[in-house]
Amino acid sequence: MKKLIGAVALSLFALVAHKPAQAADVICYNCPPQWADWASMLKAIKTDLGYDIPFDNKNSGQTLSQLLAEKNNPVADIAYYGVNFGMKAKAQGVVEPYKPKGWGEVPAGIKDADGEWTAIHSGTLGLFVNKDALGGKPVPACWKDLAKPEYKGMVGYLDPTSAAVGYVGVVAVNSSLGGSDKDFTPAINFFKALAKNDAIVPKQTSYARVVSGEIPILFDYDFNAYRAKYTEKGNFEFVIPCEGTVVFPYVVSLVKNAPNKEKAKKVFDYLLSDKGQAIWTRAYLRPARQIELPAEVKAKFLPDADYARAKSVDWAQMEAVQKGFTDRYLAEVK
Repeated sequence: MKKLIGAVALSLFALVAHKPAQAADVICYNCPPQWADWASMLKAIKTDLGYDIPFDNKNSGQTLSQLLAEKNNPVADIAYYGVNFGMKAKAQGVVEPYKPKGWGEVPAGIKDADGEWTAIHSGTLGLFVNKDALGGKPVPACWKDLAKPEYKGMVGYLDPTSAAVGYVGVVAVNSSLGGSDKDFTPAINFFKALAKNDAIVPKQTSYARVVSGEIPILFDYDFNAYRAKYTEKGNFEFVIPCEGTVVFPYVVSLVKNAPNKEKAKKVFDYLLSDKGQAIWTRAYLRPARQIELPAEVKAKFLPDADYARAKSVDWAQMEAVQKGFTDRYLAEVK
């Protein structure tokens, strides 16, 4: 009898031990809590739609690589990445068309005509600075300041061969220092100088590393810098470099043959809804639909005169020449 009871108990234990965790309702690749305040967005989706979407800390390049690896057996439903990676995903055939509600209000230049990627918000690239971590040094005002010996070991940028924000930094520097889509030499020379100045080159979102002071100066977007400035303990600043910079859209795609396609479509609708776009504005992001920033939010941004230095570029062309830059960067800088 004892053996029978023991066997039954062991069987029950095995069933409990191997019971699968509750499955997520929707899988979104590259939806990290510390980036663009996805934490608040996913919480709102849970409240309003009832869907659990786990955090995911990939970057844009890692997201595309994973989609390609899983092309014949998709795991993700949604991919979020920089617009250049949305273009690559379409070309590689790992996403499919979906035009969410509100799609018609997104400007033509920041959405795919077939609906295979659609912008949900954008940011302006600049310098996210932890002033307390500068050790009394001045806040840099220009790209060229970063190569000065006083900032040795203090400057970080995400790996431009992998992360979308890394390549956006390249385009911003190159266009601001006299380069073009046919000539990345100004950017190559700039990143060589940064390498000599012991630049820090992470692959993942590094918001927390700036807040902690580990990376005093990071190439990053206004929305992350403002989030730190107004919500974290410490002294943080956003700088639009004196030479200029660029504006960059972030997009979402419906993964081809997504396991939870219908739920994913409802999430897309939510991201572009009035409520969803308002959530982005509260996180200091520019909404993709032509919605004005609330006055209390806009008051926290740098003046429009500073933003006049931020340009829009042809990201389709920049995507087309990205490999050429990457090859040079790997050969000459990394």
